[in-house]
Amino acid sequence: MKFDFDKVVNRRNTHSAKWDAMGVATGVTTDDAIAMWVADMDFEAPPAVKEALLEEVNRSVHGYYANDITWRTAMSDFLNRHHNWQPDPDHIIPTPGVVSALGMVLQAVSEKDDSVVVFSPVYHAFGKIIKANQRQMFSHPLINEHGRYKMDIEGLAKTIPNNAKVVFFCSPHNPGGTVWSKEEIEELANFCVERDLYLVSDEVHHDLVYSQAKHHITATTSPQIEDKLFTCVAASKTFNLAGAHIGGMIISNNELRVKFKKIAAQSGLLSYPLFGMIASEAAQVHGDKWLAELIPYLQANRDLVETAFPTAIKGCKPMALQSTYLAWIDFSQVELPMEEVKKRVFKGARIAASPGIQFGQEGKNCLRFNFATPKSLIIEVIDRLSEEFE
Repeated sequence: MKFDFDKVVNRRNTHSAKWDAMGVATGVTTDDAIAMWVADMDFEAPPAVKEALLEEVNRSVHGYYANDITWRTAMSDFLNRHHNWQPDPDHIIPTPGVVSALGMVLQAVSEKDDSVVVFSPVYHAFGKIIKANQRQMFSHPLINEHGRYKMDIEGLAKTIPNNAKVVFFCSPHNPGGTVWSKEEIEELANFCVERDLYLVSDEVHHDLVYSQAKHHITATTSPQIEDKLFTCVAASKTFNLAGAHIGGMIISNNELRVKFKKIAAQSGLLSYPLFGMIASEAAQVHGDKWLAELIPYLQANRDLVETAFPTAIKGCKPMALQSTYLAWIDFSQVELPMEEVKKRVFKGARIAASPGIQFGQEGKNCLRFNFATPKSLIIEVIDRLSEEFE
């Protein structure tokens, strides 16, 4: 079956955060503005998702959801097919998404003012949830080594606070799209074991990996950390279901799982949304062919961005993306102040990107562009940037 990723879907006035909140969030307010900031895709979800939702709508009675074993089994089977990992379905806990799950982890295994380690630049929601839970974020800088990020575990060992309890690990990494090697994951896991740290492995981008790269599941790569490991997965990034607000937290240690469920119960988060569970399950059971066609389309968009952006904007340097649909562009060598670069991108070209400073000080000279959109829009973006920076 051929899926139409070239189809331009008008998402304006559909309660889309990416398109309808663009003006308030980014200041790009023109009618012809192009949204490249929020990390969701502009493609239609797999047909099986629509079919499953329509089947439920046609029942006309939409009560409380129960019997999530089919959802948990679907997630376990999907992970087995795509990553050779079949976690026990009883170890999988549905959550409203990764961010809320991170908050529950912090409440389960740390105390107020404990430190949480992140590798910067990193997904900005990490810092927000750490602060919201009254923990301290300890940001350790990644090293940009020939266009790929690298963790400096030796440096971390010298600087980590004594009150550190948890490490938030983004795998694959956002931003920058680095796919960590087995050796890198093992080094981090060994460090966590030595320092008695809990490791939270956020792996929601794990299906969006390009050729010449292979994602390694932390749980199977480093079983030595199993008793202190939380793994976050979801269909939301893979199948464009962020609005379903459903993710999975996988915890093999029984004591940790009980603690996590207790925190979830205290917040009323063990009752799951009917439509979200149906959509997520349908995608993981029936979405393989759609995903197989999505990846090369995204890879072609990635290649176009990495080739054309440096031509459009002299001196800019895209990071060589191994995963995700989020181009990470460094403007530090552009002969303009960063504020002028942003002005030309946002105001001149009418393109809403994500300012790199949101991801940490290490990203201050970067912008993040979401290229999970029809190729025609990518070409329009390139044309606008070429005109604005000529």
